Amino acid sequence: MESLRLWLKKEKNQNTFEQYIKAFYDIDTAMNKPDLDAAYKKIKLSIDSKKKSKLRVLPVWSRYAAAAVVVFIFSYIYVFDNKEQPVEVLNTFVTTVESGVDKATLTLDDGSNIILEEGKAYSNNTVASNGEEIIYKKEQETIINLDDKVETIKTEPKIVYNYLTTPRGGEFQVMLADGTHVWLNSQTKLKYPTSFKKGVSRQVELVYGEAYFDVSSSKNHNGATFKVISNLQEVEVFGTEFNIKAYKDEASVYTTLAEGKVAVSNFAFNENLKVGQQSIISKSTGEITIKTVNIYNETAWKSGVFSFKNKSLKEIMKVLSRWYDVDIVFENKELETIKFNGVLSKKMTLEEILSPIKRNSNLNYIVNDTKIILK
Repeated sequence: MESLRLWLKKEKNQNTFEQYIKAFYDIDTAMNKPDLDAAYKKIKLSIDSKKKSKLRVLPVWSRYAAAAVVVFIFSYIYVFDNKEQPVEVLNTFVTTVESGVDKATLTLDDGSNIILEEGKAYSNNTVASNGEEIIYKKEQETIINLDDKVETIKTEPKIVYNYLTTPRGGEFQVMLADGTHVWLNSQTKLKYPTSFKKGVSRQVELVYGEAYFDVSSSKNHNGATFKVISNLQEVEVFGTEFNIKAYKDEASVYTTLAEGKVAVSNFAFNENLKVGQQSIISKSTGEITIKTVNIYNETAWKSGVFSFKNKSLKEIMKVLSRWYDVDIVFENKELETIKFNGVLSKKMTLEEILSPIKRNSNLNYIVNDTKIILK
């Protein structure tokens, strides 16, 4: 899975992965004990046939694609005590609930708001956006001609702060002035300077939500470290990749280290994470716990994928409500604890996501505008 995660860093590979997920979205046989051998043979047969049709697939991908599809098979892990057939409820979407898109609001230092969205370009003196990503210019240079001598002076920019906010149903990326790349998930707000002072610790704030950071190494910035401030914690890094999930409606703050090393601290503790570890800070007690997690499952969202491993239906619906911008209500509270495994494309419609869950569980739903009631 680690090799798959590295392979997915390239955008063209992400598109290929999404195509495989869509093509092998067949989970009817996955209930209770999926036939993993059959799934493996099916994906390998397809890959081989596509190779013959001149579709180039990396050798390493052929192995991990098969593994991904096996994981992707949506396995239902809950055994119902009630053997009676559920009463069928009309599960129909009057209008299709489409997946989220690239969109965000950029708040400048003067308080003005700029709407960024897919297909819409924007630029000013310090920043440019193509509708999918926003990029800040690096330190400016002024060229002066003194008595026919050309002298280049690096100007010290004024430090001002911008905010980038994604709504429900939106996501966006930002390249900070130091070269750090940040992915923002739905319903996320990031505060950051438009430039950084040399030799001074670079600091941004994840106000709320979820973000993945690929931090420019401190070696490129005279040893200046990089800090992310968020609710209940401070994360200090030197050049690494990690994910922070700090939603307002979550009971804890989660930090997952994908590469390098980070130090997670607050007034009560200071913990160094290793690759594959996740710190969990309870909002109610402030206590921290460290556990080993699957990096791919925790960070797949930035590659256009939902990856659920032993997740409760309540947790899954919380994720879906943010991405599809709908309110999901459990009328039947017993459904909240049912657990699933699965990898699904974020480009699917909400109905495409809910249909297999319904087929493999005692679940029905009613659609009322932007409200989904699970029965």
